[in-house]
Amino acid sequence: MSSYLMKIKLIQIGKTDAAYLIEGIEKYNSRIKRYHPYELLTIPDIKNSKNLSQAQQKSLEAIQILKNIQNPDILVLLDEKGKEFNSITFAKFIEDTMLQSVKQLVFVIGGPYGFDASVYQRANRKIALSKMTFSHQLVRLIFAEQLYRANSIIKREPYHHE
Repeated sequence: MSSYLMKIKLIQIGKTDAAYLIEGIEKYNSRIKRYHPYELLTIPDIKNSKNLSQAQQKSLEAIQILKNIQNPDILVLLDEKGKEFNSITFAKFIEDTMLQSVKQLVFVIGGPYGFDASVYQRANRKIALSKMTFSHQLVRLIFAEQLYRANSIIKREPYHHE
């Protein structure tokens, strides 16, 4: 594997407010930083969203998401209609992306209504964490754990048991 350090960014809509989720997310995020430069970017919830349609909310979220994506970035949406991976194949995806000398791999957890068409058009890939639906706040913890697990698999560390 290359010694090249690809940056990983996670963009999420709205803050996490449950203390138990914050604690778990922080635990895994600190572990991820041992493997990659890692940035967590929280886009504030859209103001006055009660007065907006779902399409309008998604459109406003899309503007905020897309302005934080650069042209060469690989953009991966966490989306229920995406491809499912097991932990091994997700680790292989991360490793293969690193080996392509990608500078930044960006994952996005959308808001409660998903993504605007413009975000889908820009995306390089969609990944589903499960066929089940989780709250977008819980997805943050699940994703952080899986990203840590993927890196431990790549480094052949004993965290993952097969």
